[in-house]
Amino acid sequence: MDGKRLVVGVSGASGTPLALRFIREAKSHDIEIHVVLTRAAERVAYYELGIDIAGELRDYVDRFYYEDEIDAPIASTSYQTSGMVIIPCSMNTVAKIANGISDNLLLRAADNHIRMNRKLVIVPREAPLNPLHLENLHKLSMLCNVHILFPVLTYYHKPETIEDMEKFIVGKILDILGIENTLYSRWGEE
Repeated sequence: MDGKRLVVGVSGASGTPLALRFIREAKSHDIEIHVVLTRAAERVAYYELGIDIAGELRDYVDRFYYEDEIDAPIASTSYQTSGMVIIPCSMNTVAKIANGISDNLLLRAADNHIRMNRKLVIVPREAPLNPLHLENLHKLSMLCNVHILFPVLTYYHKPETIEDMEKFIVGKILDILGIENTLYSRWGEE
């Protein structure tokens, strides 16, 4: 495989603006992007942004799939990728991944990344968390290739807009994937 290829899962949790920002930023780094969109994500995107997210995403991705396209190339462990990001990641999706359920393409791709020891970044979007959510997240955190990154507010980089907050989160995800970026001021940098 030449270059980087990422799978991006967009599940039905609040936070579709983060998914759009991440995908646009990753694409600007000349990364091949494969997106899996759930039907619930479509509904949430419409409520949050008033857009047809599928139509919006098609302009920024190399391959686009719905969750029921289980015959897609990314459903196979033989399809090489540099990693996967699920942004936003619902607690339903977290629970299924943590318990080995892969009954749709997004879950199958996540399972493949775990099985092949490829990086999997999960950006959970839920609050408050109940003990079952925490148990499932803990299970996933114990796997050496799974990274959990909550989209939390931070202030040391002196954000002035929501976009600044989003850039911080997207920058952190890119850091985990080993993709250089200058989306936020790092601690100790001026």
